[in-house]
Amino acid sequence: MAESPLTPQQYVQDKAARSGSSFYYAFLFLPPPRRAAITAFYAFCREVDDVVDEVSDAGVAATKLAWWRGEVARAYAGQPSHPVMQALMPLAPQFDIRAEHLLAVVEGCETDLTQTRFLDFPALERYCHLVAGVVGEVAANIFGRSAEATTAYAHRLGLAMQLTNIIRDVGDDARRGRIYLPLSELQRFDVKAHELLRRGPPWGYSERFDALMRFQAERARATFEAALALLPEADRAAQKPGLMMANIYRTLLQEIEGQGFRVLHQRTSLTPLRKLWIATRTHLRGR
Repeated sequence: MAESPLTPQQYVQDKAARSGSSFYYAFLFLPPPRRAAITAFYAFCREVDDVVDEVSDAGVAATKLAWWRGEVARAYAGQPSHPVMQALMPLAPQFDIRAEHLLAVVEGCETDLTQTRFLDFPALERYCHLVAGVVGEVAANIFGRSAEATTAYAHRLGLAMQLTNIIRDVGDDARRGRIYLPLSELQRFDVKAHELLRRGPPWGYSERFDALMRFQAERARATFEAALALLPEADRAAQKPGLMMANIYRTLLQEIEGQGFRVLHQRTSLTPLRKLWIATRTHLRGR
């Protein structure tokens, strides 16, 4: 007997759970309507991001992203066809999830198809706004936001987490021919792009690379601190899931630093149990 197809809600839950993302552990602590909304939104982000990461032909990937643009338009016109959009649309009005938010995520992923280098930090920051800042804004709306300053906090926190991802993924990105570390900063620390792309032996590690990565980590850490300073006390309890993610990512950054930035030949990660422990501790402590 054939298995019955997944409902849209089961589909997005499965997508989020299989990702192994730190975000998933923060979702567990939310009440059902908010958990359903963030799970569906996260599944949308994963679907779009997977197009870039899993489709090797750039032309095919561009076509798929164009399809997602059309799907967003259809969904907001009342005709969603993909299970992710079918799960998301009933919740979008309640949590102020707008088409422009989803299209910004698609635009950010399109950047990955056409751009493999960033000249300077402002250029990288614009990219991070699309793939992480907007995501942070939507997440903050879903968690519960009463103050406008919470939106600024969410954008800054999204940037901090994306900078941490970039540090973690230097080697993985190099394998795909991408360098997200700003070229002006590579030049400043006398690290050559070909050293990152080649990765070794001896893996491209050097005192120059170490200095470059310490600079990246310090900026990420300062961005976390700036984000947390922006969070209004009135929204602190509602934004606990974001604080859980912040603590998981800050722990990841510490782990990468503790390993001496050995990111060219390996991808550092925290175990699911450790992520759950950090999320639970944050939930109980409220910070």
